[in-house]
Amino acid sequence: MAGTGTEPTAPGTPSAAPSPSRSYPLSKTPRTIPAVRSHTPERGPGWRPRPGARVVVADPALADEARLTAGELGLVYAGQKNDARAGDVRLALGGGGGNRESYTLTVRDGRVDITGPGEAGVFYGTRTLKQEVRGGGTAPEGVVRDQPAKPVRGFMLDIARKPFTASWIEDRIRELGDLKFNELGLHFSDDQAFRIESDSHPEIVSPDHLTKAQVKKIVALAESRHITVVPEIDSPGHLGAALAAHPDLRLRKANGVVLRGAVDISKDASARLVDDLLNEYAGLFTGGRWHLGGDEYQALMARDPQASYPQLAAAAQRKYGPGGTVADLTTGWLDDRAATVRAHGKTVRAWNDGFFRGTSVQPDPSLQVAYWTGKEIGARPPAEYLSAGRQLLNYNDEFLYYVLGQPQTFVYPTGQRIYEQWNPRVVRGTTAVPARYDGQILGGSFAVWCDFPHAQTQGQVAAGIRMPLRATVQKLWDPGRPALSWADFRKLADRLG
Repeated sequence: MAGTGTEPTAPGTPSAAPSPSRSYPLSKTPRTIPAVRSHTPERGPGWRPRPGARVVVADPALADEARLTAGELGLVYAGQKNDARAGDVRLALGGGGGNRESYTLTVRDGRVDITGPGEAGVFYGTRTLKQEVRGGGTAPEGVVRDQPAKPVRGFMLDIARKPFTASWIEDRIRELGDLKFNELGLHFSDDQAFRIESDSHPEIVSPDHLTKAQVKKIVALAESRHITVVPEIDSPGHLGAALAAHPDLRLRKANGVVLRGAVDISKDASARLVDDLLNEYAGLFTGGRWHLGGDEYQALMARDPQASYPQLAAAAQRKYGPGGTVADLTTGWLDDRAATVRAHGKTVRAWNDGFFRGTSVQPDPSLQVAYWTGKEIGARPPAEYLSAGRQLLNYNDEFLYYVLGQPQTFVYPTGQRIYEQWNPRVVRGTTAVPARYDGQILGGSFAVWCDFPHAQTQGQVAAGIRMPLRATVQKLWDPGRPALSWADFRKLADRLG
């Protein structure tokens, strides 16, 4: 029979082994989260881990992925080997120069081969294998070919308003890795607290904080799961904790009223303070991405910023001429901070309400738009950024914002709503942007914000975001309509753990 690899035998002659095509039905597509994009079924027994079976590598660069997989499946890591044994799992780099996160997983002849053009793709193949075994005991015969639709699949955590323990964050990294997320955002500076140890400005650090040693461990664990940790030091707003130790840098209105959290960007010392921090943490966070914040600067929420903040208006005119505005000065601040971070080889993003319409100073063209809301004053629709050629990341607060205490109009998002109604082109509200912009949308991020930090415990947060995270990554991996109903998807999540 075609595809069996055996020669037909004469009538009455016993064959050495039963033909797989006679003995087994065609395999079924494995059930994983996120779902695999393609599976070619074959006839055969599939693969299951057995004591003494090996995980081997064709490339030493995959040793970490192999050791992790061997430990999880109860196998033996045997290093770099060229022989093939029954029961083996073999990891190899190859398969052309395509998407570095793509992989091919082949189950055949009692063995598993996982190949991909990059280490990340091979790692994702091991996550699929782990879920196949966990969900059904056996990895089905056949070939999985898989890759994500979007290159950024993120989870953002506000540790400024609520301190999360290092071990809790590490547990989330393991969870994210198994789900094929590749980004963890850490918002660690805000009005309430500054949560990471600092050598350049120890005076700003809150008592309950992460040490640099803890952060290095978090970053290393994330890197081992091919997750980039993206730090955010928000400015020129949301700097209250840092400014508590530098009251002279706080923004004041013309009448002397101090604004909580806003830094006076007319002062050179303000830029020095923030740049000190950006330069310090650039080496701690070794990934290539950085979030500058840029949102909700209170000076630009005034009816007449020039009249309310004459020191900012004067600084804008000194820097940009008689027509210079507070919005120009704020845009220039964002550009200057972007230049500081870009000098460390980072790609930079900022919140959409940090970009201003009608300014003579333009936001740096390389700044990516982290689009979270259309509710701010002077809100601009996503298409306005996209039509200008900018790359965009989807943080849609209608679907992806888990805000502790549910203030204002926020409600805890459900996995079902994300699964059934959201996709990466639904950037603002519930309406998708035109399909022609799809390539500029790099992906998205589910976000936990801790406006009322005591509304939930760490354990409650982990439980509350469990299904929303799974729904989010499903739609970032494959934005199309999922094959499973929500009820079946939830059952699968329970089975996979």
